[in-house]
Amino acid sequence: MLCILRRSPKKSRVFNLEARGGKNRNTEELEIKVIDNIKMKYSVGALLYSPALNAKLARSVIRGDLGSRYSLALCLEDTISDDMVAAAEAQAVNTFRELYEAREEQEMYLPKLFVRVREPGQTVRLFAALEPYQSILSGFVFPKYSLASAAAYNAAMAEVNERARNPVLMMPILESPDIIDFRSRTEVLGSLKDHIDAVRDLTLNVRVGGNDFSNEFAARRHYDETIYDILPISQLLGDILTVFARDYVVSGPVWEFFSSEHDEWREGMKRELRMDILNGFIGKTVIHPKQIPVVNEMLMVTRKDYEDARTVQSWDKSGLQVGKSYGGERMNEVRTNCNWARKILLLSEIYGIR
Repeated sequence: MLCILRRSPKKSRVFNLEARGGKNRNTEELEIKVIDNIKMKYSVGALLYSPALNAKLARSVIRGDLGSRYSLALCLEDTISDDMVAAAEAQAVNTFRELYEAREEQEMYLPKLFVRVREPGQTVRLFAALEPYQSILSGFVFPKYSLASAAAYNAAMAEVNERARNPVLMMPILESPDIIDFRSRTEVLGSLKDHIDAVRDLTLNVRVGGNDFSNEFAARRHYDETIYDILPISQLLGDILTVFARDYVVSGPVWEFFSSEHDEWREGMKRELRMDILNGFIGKTVIHPKQIPVVNEMLMVTRKDYEDARTVQSWDKSGLQVGKSYGGERMNEVRTNCNWARKILLLSEIYGIR
């Protein structure tokens, strides 16, 4: 079985939900489902945030203006003022309706679709409005997933999935101030992981809020700097990865720049993505369509890594367990490179080789 992430011993409720037709599935069929689920977690990739009030969004998706390899989140939180929430909810439903009807009528790329809510109670209310179009709803993004809100968000997910025909997944965002205090950080992150573990089979990605953390330190990077240059935030991101990255796909923080006189923003984004991937992040939040191809390019694997990963995965386990790399530049060791190799091969299948 291909297994990039560690698994809890209990059966995944996602697969139980998928099996609700009473059909028997043998081990091989279940294994295929597990592989597909891992691929889905890795394939969120570039997640484009768009204000839910955007009435032109559906047309942009239908025309293919945003490309053919991205995910999309309709945002009802920071991008929407308090007095416009009802209008934004109504527009979000209209966007889903337009996309649902267009998919029925024509061939088109339909991204994974999410809604970023403001608070737990909005999740159930909005799902009721989206129920006619739930076949194209991948899930909800939960901002400021904290010790104060985690139980309520989890309860909302349970209620939604009791009503849903197909699994509705969640992506909690770790960005709340309670994570920042170094004296209690370990305990807080451990408790948050317990909450997420409780709905592990409904958790698609864990996301991080780089701008919220930057705001706490009155910091903001320029296009020639990365978030890893801001030491308090770099250390905080490292702690989050240490707690979550062995069990979950964790997505990298947003990059604010999408334009500059000589395209310096693009090189800056590539630098940060290299650091993201090196440290264990997969995917990134984006706020402009111009950022999508940059994320997709950086998620492609190099030919050398791909060939080394293939070598490690196909190694004869009975003989010598170490050897020279594809380019003759480094050592390949089966036991210590096996998890890396599986990840590289999965990324190559989804994003390609450069």
